Amino acid sequence: MCFNDMAFNGLAGFVMRSMLAATLMFAAATGANAQMTAPQVPGTKPKTVQTVPIQPPAMQTPSATADAMAKAERLALQSDLAWVGQYNGAITGDVSERMVNAIKEYQKAKGGKPTGVLNPQERAALAEAARKKQESVGWKIVTEPTSGARLGIPGKLVPQQASDANGSKWTSPTGTVQVVLSRRKESNPTSAKLADLEKEPSGRKVDYTVVKPDFFVLSGLQGLKKFYVRGTFKGDEVRTMTILYDQATENTVEPVVIAMSSAFNAFPLGPQAGPPPRKTVEYGTGIVVSDDGAIVTDRLVTDGCLAITIAGYGSADRLAEDKEHDLALLHIYGARGLKPLSLIGGAAKTSVDVIGIADPQSQGGAAGVSSLKAALAPVASSSSALSPPPAVGFSGGPTIDADGKFAGVALLKPAMVAGPATSVPASQAVMVAAETVRGFLKANGVTANGTSTDARAAVIRVICVRK
Repeated sequence: MCFNDMAFNGLAGFVMRSMLAATLMFAAATGANAQMTAPQVPGTKPKTVQTVPIQPPAMQTPSATADAMAKAERLALQSDLAWVGQYNGAITGDVSERMVNAIKEYQKAKGGKPTGVLNPQERAALAEAARKKQESVGWKIVTEPTSGARLGIPGKLVPQQASDANGSKWTSPTGTVQVVLSRRKESNPTSAKLADLEKEPSGRKVDYTVVKPDFFVLSGLQGLKKFYVRGTFKGDEVRTMTILYDQATENTVEPVVIAMSSAFNAFPLGPQAGPPPRKTVEYGTGIVVSDDGAIVTDRLVTDGCLAITIAGYGSADRLAEDKEHDLALLHIYGARGLKPLSLIGGAAKTSVDVIGIADPQSQGGAAGVSSLKAALAPVASSSSALSPPPAVGFSGGPTIDADGKFAGVALLKPAMVAGPATSVPASQAVMVAAETVRGFLKANGVTANGTSTDARAAVIRVICVRK
């Protein structure tokens, strides 16, 4: 081949390559739906090739993200959002637009981008904020003593409790907040019928109603108070929870109302959340704190007693209680030879001696005073965990530090089962600090005038007899 032929062929190749490049550039420029014609073979029709657009990966929606969570996680998320005042729906664990919007509102309130999906840092901050809210109102799961119904109660808002055969009532000291669990019999009840009956009280203006086959909810105004009622039935037994609160307390109480509604279990199945029923006869330890017969002991040991007896001294009256710290003040009259314990506190750091009188079944019916060593671990500003827990009967007894000084009161906590994070394991024990005990006595006008450091001589057996 001569040079000219070679040059021609090279030029032709260059032109063909340039034309192909231009064709590809044109196809790309005309967009995702551009068409181009394939090279034609003689005797055939041209073929059109359709290009396929490349789509970016789809973004997962907040609802889809929530759907991928375990139901327990969604329940906890809704509960925490309710506690911080962003969620006002039923805490069911179901994904909803209301829940996603609540997440976005929480993110905006914290100065974040409202994505509807919490990152790990945001979720941890939300959980901590909810925990603080619960702690501020004294949130706990309780079992109503006459019915066995389970309720969430803000103990600091409604510290006063009274019960009778028809249920229980918790109130604030001034009556601004009230929680009532009532039970009654109705012939052939239905949710609609019960809801109508709840609308009857004079002055009750209902602005929200939900009626389901197995429960109903009403809320609105009753006089100058806001009210919330949730009720259900089983057979002919009806159980309702009513919450009344002054409108001035709305910002504090309404997030709690949502939590209470979701925690309400009128007819628990299986093991109940909350402490089990107390024994018919229960034994504890008391500390003599004044020579005129004042005694400090465990509040729970002396709850619901038909009679309280101090072994060797006779009957005692219960004069006061501290529900937050589970302390009770008893008094015996006309007793002589008492040896009150000095309550001047020491500085317990890591361990204490727990002094008490075990349940008589543990010591062959005897009433001997004994002691054991226990390690301390802080659980709150006013209490510490005791490990190992002392024997049954020790609850209410004194703890003594390494210098032989009063460190606090040992309390055995009853087993809690089937409940949320407020539950505690069986046989947990805590020590209420000496400072808290002294404050309780001072608030009730008791002068602790003990000078003895002999804790064994200052303890007595407390016996509670119930129905």
